[in-house]
Amino acid sequence: MTGPLLQRLEGVRACVFDAYGTLFDFASAASRAIDVPEDKRAALTALWRDKQLQYTWLRSLQNRYVDFRQVTGEALDFALETLGLDASLHEKLMDLYLGLEPFPEVPTVLRTLRASGFRTAILSNGSPAMLDALVSRAGLADAFDAVLSVDAVGVFKTHPKAYQYALDTLRLPARAISFQSSNAWDAYAASDFGMRVVWCNRYGQRRERLPGAPDFEIGTLAELPVLLGVSG
Repeated sequence: MTGPLLQRLEGVRACVFDAYGTLFDFASAASRAIDVPEDKRAALTALWRDKQLQYTWLRSLQNRYVDFRQVTGEALDFALETLGLDASLHEKLMDLYLGLEPFPEVPTVLRTLRASGFRTAILSNGSPAMLDALVSRAGLADAFDAVLSVDAVGVFKTHPKAYQYALDTLRLPARAISFQSSNAWDAYAASDFGMRVVWCNRYGQRRERLPGAPDFEIGTLAELPVLLGVSG
């Protein structure tokens, strides 16, 4: 198995990661909100995330971009109202979203990749301020060569401009980048754009019926170094 994997990933020079759900657990905001009833935390997480993504796609179609913090806040307000939760929870939950917990394997994987000579970056819908807060609160500020927000191009993923931004910033061709995302729609779009793609299918999603095809599917990022021929 190792031989074909190395052959297929030959020439990769940088590993670019989606942030939300890939490096950072978006469920950790509601799960740490003690004022949210425990029996509603999972529903709040799911609805908040679903509306957040829907709003990014719909705003992109309408050409009505606003930054991800506004989208996240509007999605949260929708979820709170729908679930009959107090609107006063908004500020606390938004602050918790700035300090989402990284998945357990993330710090070690990033250290391993960087020690092996790979450049590392984030490419996210998150606003610059949101991403700065995430990486600093998680103690990962020195773990990336670049933290890239689609705010720079004014359109959310899956628009090709978002992926092109990573290429332009890193000054690498698409085939020299391994892109990691837990979001199937993101993984498929990055593949269709031309990147090598590792779909970190943390949530047991079904495969999408969309253009593109991720090169690999893994359960956690702990499996990534092996795909790149790196030992832990």
